[in-house]
Amino acid sequence: MEIRYAQNIAQALNIPLRRVEATLELLDAGATIPFISRYRKEATGGLDEVQIAEIQDQFKKMLELDKRRIAILQSIEEQGKLTPALKKSIEDAHTLTELEDLYLPYRPKRKTRASVAVEKGLEPLAQRVFSQRDKSLETIAAQYINEQVATVEEALQGARDIIAEWVNEDKKARDRVRRNFEKGAAISSKLVKGKEEAAKKYQDYFDWSEKLANCPSHRLLAMRRGEEEGLLRVNIAPDEEISISDLDAMYVTTFGEAAEQVRLAVRDGYKRLLQPSIETEFRNLSKEKADLEAIRVFTENLRQLLLSAPLGEKRVLGIDPGFRTGCKVVCLDSNGNLLYNTAIYPHEPQKQVFESQRIIEDLVHKFGIEAISVGNGTAGRETMDFLRKISFPHPVELFQVNEAGASIYSASDVAREEFADYDVTVRGAVSIGRRLMDPLAELVKIDPKSIGVGQYQHDVNQTLLKESLDRTVENCVNAVGINLNTASKHLLTYVSGLGPVLAQNIVEYRATNGAFKSRAEIKKVTRLGEKAFEQCAGFLRIREADNPLDNTAVHPERYALVEKMAKDLGCSLQDLIQNRSLRQKINLNQYLSGDVGLPTLQDILKELEKPGLDPRGAAKPFEFGNVHTLEDLQVGMVLPGIVTNITNFGAFVDIGIKDSGLVHVSQLANKFVRNPLEVVQLQQQVMVRVVEIDYERKRVALSMKDV
Repeated sequence: MEIRYAQNIAQALNIPLRRVEATLELLDAGATIPFISRYRKEATGGLDEVQIAEIQDQFKKMLELDKRRIAILQSIEEQGKLTPALKKSIEDAHTLTELEDLYLPYRPKRKTRASVAVEKGLEPLAQRVFSQRDKSLETIAAQYINEQVATVEEALQGARDIIAEWVNEDKKARDRVRRNFEKGAAISSKLVKGKEEAAKKYQDYFDWSEKLANCPSHRLLAMRRGEEEGLLRVNIAPDEEISISDLDAMYVTTFGEAAEQVRLAVRDGYKRLLQPSIETEFRNLSKEKADLEAIRVFTENLRQLLLSAPLGEKRVLGIDPGFRTGCKVVCLDSNGNLLYNTAIYPHEPQKQVFESQRIIEDLVHKFGIEAISVGNGTAGRETMDFLRKISFPHPVELFQVNEAGASIYSASDVAREEFADYDVTVRGAVSIGRRLMDPLAELVKIDPKSIGVGQYQHDVNQTLLKESLDRTVENCVNAVGINLNTASKHLLTYVSGLGPVLAQNIVEYRATNGAFKSRAEIKKVTRLGEKAFEQCAGFLRIREADNPLDNTAVHPERYALVEKMAKDLGCSLQDLIQNRSLRQKINLNQYLSGDVGLPTLQDILKELEKPGLDPRGAAKPFEFGNVHTLEDLQVGMVLPGIVTNITNFGAFVDIGIKDSGLVHVSQLANKFVRNPLEVVQLQQQVMVRVVEIDYERKRVALSMKDV
């Protein structure tokens, strides 16, 4: 691996070179990001998942840049125009923009106004005009009249076309205009004439303008969406006259006829070629920046949702609520297996309240139900109200869960594979029940874009979005750790070092041979070799294993070290885990070695303190206030709510009506808030005050200030 890659990455990310080199070596050897961040802290200096991912991304970009560099050098060399100076400039270029600017004069072109003029023999005239030394320009231009050039004006026009293209292809000119875009470009949008009705949702952008540098990602993506739908016209440009004046200062060096011709060519070159070219560049750059910001918000929301507190292994009754079609009911055992399903009709139009109540009471008693999970969609609030009136034979907790994506799951290949003999309504109810038991295990089965926590997720770079979301899911799964003997194939797929094939092989091995008794036993799984074992073992948990370390995040490669600690203290591993006073006697410095430093030793002690403990905490019940519709709200009301989505401009909060309310970023706290994620988290239970109700647009403005 070339040292310059590591040096450039270290400089770009402000990370010490040796840490970057170690990280690249580990990645090159097939190590995953979760494994490196958790078990190779000594090598990387404790870099986290985000930093390691940034190193990986930078490395990929540099490889792509070099690939483009080689193609450009080859193209220019084939043209016989590659000089030593040009070659050095291309080899020294650090960005794709620099490379493309250098390549622009040599890029094979389709027919242009300049190329047509060159074919007519007007390039010498263009050179004389550009030099601005000749005085009797019309006399000189007359010398170029021929069968293809009919008049002096046509000759001068051709010369101006050639000069305009020279200006456009001059790296100095492009850099000058680029700086003007950076300093003062404005983004503006206007309504397309005659589209007033269709563009109603974009009415904020019918006549909008602001500095591009100040435009937040959500606003830029909204304008671009309106443009793509043919409803808005969007432009990005600095002050035109300032840019042209700057170019004049570069190219207009005298006074007289020739200087005026150059001035005309510069203006034409800017308006027709240079400005559109740099605008496209800044459109792409601003879109890329907005995409990255939107994806960052989306991935953080997804991370928080996946790490929502689970109820755990309890017997759950799941309900997918509905009015006309009834409520689909399923009973699940503590492992999420479907035991029974039916339907009840407690709401309009059937309103079979008594019969529905009796069915729920019987199911709770028969299956020993400990909690009920109700989807938060249509009829969700009404179903919760119905359940609260039931006197259960034993304590039963009621939960309302976010059902976003449940319908996507129920119609998916994954759901058909799990429940081939049941229809989509039953599958949806199962998903709602399982989401309460373990949100992470259930949500990994759904395309993250369908979970409903994104911001313009269909407008951003889809490849980049998928990579970021998949990486987030992988990090969450491995941060929590999974039960090897109950995890589904879909959950196993995201475990470090596994993937779909090995996940399927593990499930098949488990079905044939029964539960795994130790981590070491997974080496018997088909195609699971030493490398895969190294990467995955620390993230798998085996409860009731003979070796208690198999139910911790201690990696098998450190078992001997922990056993030595126990031996030195004259106790068993179990004693070491259960007895805090024994662990306090351990002198970590005694166990330092070449590849084991204090970070690893400290992680080991933390794991011994909480073996098998889920880091996500436990789910808590929640009850909405006495509001059901927009009409029930009054300005000034203080209500309980749940944060359902977080964007750069604020947080959406479910207060128990159909549409979530918005707490604008300025209303999140009694202080300036730059990033809403500093104040709120997804699924957080909050108190909010109603500050404005827009009945026509069905919008509710909320505040968390002084509540």
